[in-house]
Amino acid sequence: MLYISHETRLLTNIMQKTRKSFAKRFKVTAGGKILRRTPGRRHLMRHKTPRQLKSSVADKEMGAAMCKQIRYAISAGL
Repeated sequence: MLYISHETRLLTNIMQKTRKSFAKRFKVTAGGKILRRTPGRRHLMRHKTPRQLKSSVADKEMGAAMCKQIRYAISAGL
């Protein structure tokens, strides 16, 4: 019979932690898309045109280059 130490069993069950900094900034939709907030909405709004303000209300979809890294960092919490 093969003996497996307690430490070995614990190491095999380690889960990846969710990166909270990523979890705060990105949202994964039910369809798997990753959304981010639009920057520039904190202050100095009166100097921006109505068109800029209207387009910055909605969340934006992330590009494919970063999606894999973000999904890996957030995946432990989902």
